[in-house]
Amino acid sequence: MEYGLIGEHLSHSYSRQIHALLGGYDYQIVSLPLEELEGFFRRREFRGLNVTIPYKKAVIAYCSAISDTAAKIGSVNTIVTAADGSLYGDNTDYYGFAYMAKRARIGFAGKKVLVLGSGGTGATAEAVAADAGAREVAVVSRTGKVNYANIGEQADADIVVNATPVGMYPDTEQSPVDLTLFPRCAGVLDVTYNPLRTRLLQQAAELGIPRANGLAMLAAQAKKASELFTGAALPEEKIESIVKKLTLAMSNIVLVGMPGSGKSTVGKLLAEKTRKAFVDTDELVEREAGMAIPELFERFGEERFREIEAEAVAKVGKEKGQVIATGGGAVLSRENRRNLKQNGFVVFLKRGLDKLEREGRPLSEGDGALARLYETRLPLYREIGDMALDNDGTAEEAADTVSEVFYETACD
Repeated sequence: MEYGLIGEHLSHSYSRQIHALLGGYDYQIVSLPLEELEGFFRRREFRGLNVTIPYKKAVIAYCSAISDTAAKIGSVNTIVTAADGSLYGDNTDYYGFAYMAKRARIGFAGKKVLVLGSGGTGATAEAVAADAGAREVAVVSRTGKVNYANIGEQADADIVVNATPVGMYPDTEQSPVDLTLFPRCAGVLDVTYNPLRTRLLQQAAELGIPRANGLAMLAAQAKKASELFTGAALPEEKIESIVKKLTLAMSNIVLVGMPGSGKSTVGKLLAEKTRKAFVDTDELVEREAGMAIPELFERFGEERFREIEAEAVAKVGKEKGQVIATGGGAVLSRENRRNLKQNGFVVFLKRGLDKLEREGRPLSEGDGALARLYETRLPLYREIGDMALDNDGTAEEAADTVSEVFYETACD
């Protein structure tokens, strides 16, 4: 291969797509067990490499020289073959993390920075913050002097950086820390980008704290690596183009709203327009239960329905590139709302109560039932929604409008 990425578990890597957008060179993904690492370097069948977990420290032994940045951090994530055939190691994560923070307008000068994770990425964040004039950098590890048992002693932290895999796909329900422990926190950086909004970033949003995921870091370090591979400088605009394309591709479009508001009909049209897969959580519930929803309500009650619905929402919410039509009451659960938002651009689809279908919808039947449901759910639809749309015209018109707004604003 010409260029590529080596690491241990790479099935969800976006590096190949990113490098396809950066340069016209062959780029391969190589999942490499530890016992094959030495043989891989002995064969030397590459011109340049990116390196990820868990080999950023191990590959230093195969490099004849490394950059000052890599030496300072003790981690190499980019290797190029020099003119004499020797290997030169560098660390482009430094540039990537610095770009991520700058893009989010989160500065380190004079601030106390709390870095969660003492591995290679944590060391990178520590170095960037220190070089940018941080007042103090405290690194949290499981067994170090500053650890998760005594983390409350760091309540004066101004910026929190997550450099651990906690919250990463597929274990997206986890968060490394509770941000309410840090009342002065004015910035949160999470190097994770899968999902787009980890639980940590969602809590930051709820608290009104500036924040950023790791997608910009990923694109920026790849841009710097590509320059090392080819020797050709690339404009910074390349990073923004990649971030936008990946965000749009990874994002789900989630439709919420009252039963009968047209979520499934609009969703199917929207899936065709955006070339995303269509998923209906009510259909998943019926498939899992082995019966229609009215029968499920009649035989087992609403509580059982909500349990199955929550499982369906958790499953589809962590996946990417879908149009998801939800049941009218899916927003009632806070955990459901978080699962839908983690990768979701959420659309509140509205329709007049007099136009909503009631047949086959157990909770919509009876005098005044719809009005009571709407009164309860409206604040939640508004809370979760990135946009609201009156679906009083045709489904085609609604799908066109959602698609247009999604492509214009989903990356803002």
